[in-house]
Amino acid sequence: MKHRAPRDRAGRDIRTRADRSTLSWSNDPDESEHCPAARRQARRPAAISHSEESPMQANRFAGAAIVCSIAIGLLSACGTRHVSRDISADGVPAEVVFPAKERAILKEGTFPNVESLRQVAAGVTKEQLYHLLGRPHFREGYAGVREWDYLFHFRRDGGVTTCQYKVIFDRSYLARSFYWLPQDCGDLLREPVAAAAPSAPPAAAPRRFSLSADALFAFGQSGRGDLQSSGRAEIARIAAELRDAKDLRNVRVIGHTDSIGSEQANQALSQRRAQTVRGLLIDEGVPARSISAEGRGESEPVIGDCDAHAERAALIACLQPNRRVEIVADVEQ
Repeated sequence: MKHRAPRDRAGRDIRTRADRSTLSWSNDPDESEHCPAARRQARRPAAISHSEESPMQANRFAGAAIVCSIAIGLLSACGTRHVSRDISADGVPAEVVFPAKERAILKEGTFPNVESLRQVAAGVTKEQLYHLLGRPHFREGYAGVREWDYLFHFRRDGGVTTCQYKVIFDRSYLARSFYWLPQDCGDLLREPVAAAAPSAPPAAAPRRFSLSADALFAFGQSGRGDLQSSGRAEIARIAAELRDAKDLRNVRVIGHTDSIGSEQANQALSQRRAQTVRGLLIDEGVPARSISAEGRGESEPVIGDCDAHAERAALIACLQPNRRVEIVADVEQ
């Protein structure tokens, strides 16, 4: 049985123009793939006539086809392709033009993640850029668009700095060049400079003074009354030098003896001589809290090749360098 299109009492075709055009649009394989409703309509057998479905169904499919055709047009033409002038194939404009801020779709802009901004570099795709920064803030689409613009805010010095950021793509739609307005907004992406570590105090250099015990004391003596005048004058000279030092850290007075006599006796003698010299330094104005005294007896000789079987006077003369008092002062260089 041959099917006929529905007609009114006067025999006129009652299908709308949209009804009649729907069949031919929806059977276009290139267009039907963009719209599920049109695709379903295209899959219907060609032998089915409008007499087998209601006019309401026909109108519904016609409306879906019109909406899909509009959407397809918007995907390619609704956005601004670019406002900068003469963008080369490798993504460099002859003139960079920023859109007016008031034309932004996202009027309030955004506070971007600075770490994400630092990852934007030449070669990123639009998908990667979208993931890092979000969609562009102005009327810029996706397909065929060569630049994206953003309106960013940064908290700085207790206030908010507003900047425009532009990304320009090459012919393959990979990001190639990047611009800021104002230009110094790019400085906000610089890595913070680590605070310099506090400088260490200048190293203290030891200053050594070595005094001959024979010039200070009579042989085997250690008290103030045993001091010789030349030894007292030398201690006064050293004390004046220590008082004038820029930064006196500490002073060690170390007594030494020769090996004549017992080890215990020599240790005690060296300690007493160190204590006597410490007292004289304090009398000359060197701070007592910075001075220590210690005796090391015969443990640190300067020379050790004297003949132990020589006459006593000769042995005493040979060992004279070992009998000494050292003053070691740590002062700033």
